[in-house]
Amino acid sequence: MTITILDGGMGQELLRRSAHPAHPMWSAKVLMDEPEIVQGLHEDFIRSGAQVITLNSYSATPERLTRDGKPDWFEPLQKRAIALAKAARDGIDPSVKIAGCLPPLRASYRPDLSPDFEDNLRRYQEIVAVQKDHVDLIQCETMSSIAEATAACTAAVETGLPVWLGLSVADDASNTLRSGEPLEQALDAVEGLGAAAILLNCSIPEAISAALPLVAQRGVRFGAYANGFTSISALQPGGTVDGLQARTDLGPAAYADFAAEWVSLGATIIGGCCEVGPDHIAELSRRFAG
Repeated sequence: MTITILDGGMGQELLRRSAHPAHPMWSAKVLMDEPEIVQGLHEDFIRSGAQVITLNSYSATPERLTRDGKPDWFEPLQKRAIALAKAARDGIDPSVKIAGCLPPLRASYRPDLSPDFEDNLRRYQEIVAVQKDHVDLIQCETMSSIAEATAACTAAVETGLPVWLGLSVADDASNTLRSGEPLEQALDAVEGLGAAAILLNCSIPEAISAALPLVAQRGVRFGAYANGFTSISALQPGGTVDGLQARTDLGPAAYADFAAEWVSLGATIIGGCCEVGPDHIAELSRRFAG
């Protein structure tokens, strides 16, 4: 069984590397102020064994930029993210794939703020229109409701590129999305939309381990990439990420032990989300690549 190794989380690692304090625009502002650290982190993930890197455009959605008074930054930020990922790949390993990024439009983990399906779809179509000619696949990340997931997947599939759909489950191991909708209901809703793989992402690894068997039953390629937060409760829309705390019990070896559980279930795509850095990805590569 061949395992594909993803990169890890960009946002928190960029915060550590930045010379500037945390900002509501988060990783998007770094694209403008410190592009060299974005490219450098992509390069570090590739050196660590990542076979797929994702555009650093997670917070560069029209809604978030409008909220922060920078609506005109949408296309420049998207293009900057594309250019930096390409430069990192071309400089280190041209065989690495670049994934486009369709994130929650307004805020992570807050599906209650998400518009309905049609509004979601229109916005996601705007994002993929900029990304589609420059990436190898589209990754829908941290989808916290059925409305988000189905709209993002539909827009991504329209490009004709492979689509990996990442669902975020509640950290209480209830096997529900962040919205409270049952994971099985979400899997029913996205079945047949054309995603090439279903992933669970940006949840604690324990919750992913509890939920992943439900995905494994679906007969589609699947995988996981967890976060390393102690809790997400401190993060509010428009807030800064410096209030979030990293776990101290989830070093590279411990994280890879969770990934081993996922691989034993049949997962063939593994990587990391927030607070999972290059050292974690190097350990995943050492254990599972090849």
